[in-house]
Amino acid sequence: MKTIFRSLLLASCALLGLGTASATTVIPPTFDELVGQAELIFQGTVTDVKSEWVGEGAERRIVSYVTFNVDEAIKGNAGASYTIRMLGGTVGDRTMEVTDSPKFKVGDRDILFVENNGKQFIPLVGIMHGRYRVQQDKATGDEVLLTNHGHALGDVKQLGKDDGHGHAHGAAAASGGAAAGIRPAEFKSLIRAKLANSR
Repeated sequence: MKTIFRSLLLASCALLGLGTASATTVIPPTFDELVGQAELIFQGTVTDVKSEWVGEGAERRIVSYVTFNVDEAIKGNAGASYTIRMLGGTVGDRTMEVTDSPKFKVGDRDILFVENNGKQFIPLVGIMHGRYRVQQDKATGDEVLLTNHGHALGDVKQLGKDDGHGHAHGAAAASGGAAAGIRPAEFKSLIRAKLANSR
């Protein structure tokens, strides 16, 4: 029988000894905050997801290691391959889930905004807000950019203005509005322009 433990962000932070207010509340970051706070930004393809138990007694928990082939470095030096360490995952018949944590599988293509890898329970800026999915539009064959929740991103200026349903104002449902969203190449160009202006 499969057992699932769902952990709230607050409980997860306590488990890892992360007591700061910023770690317990997910405030959607603006585009400037995403780019500025990230230590690494890259586009990558998931090549491996491995989960295991760590710790002893009350500190025992499941962590997952998600490895990416780095297809394109945008900020920092992630190398050819990069692994993020996340709280939660499945080992045998035990699953530990962290509320709002991104779920990765082999073959996923993503643009990631990484911070505090190995120290933060989900090492992405703004937790799920630090992951953008690169997919192919089935209708046009073009690459489209989706949020972690599967919505097309219409305007980076709308980032940080969460509507309470996990996506920003101006985001369209993937099934109907992907064609009007920002393309991955444009998104990466905007990130690089922001980095250049910040120097």
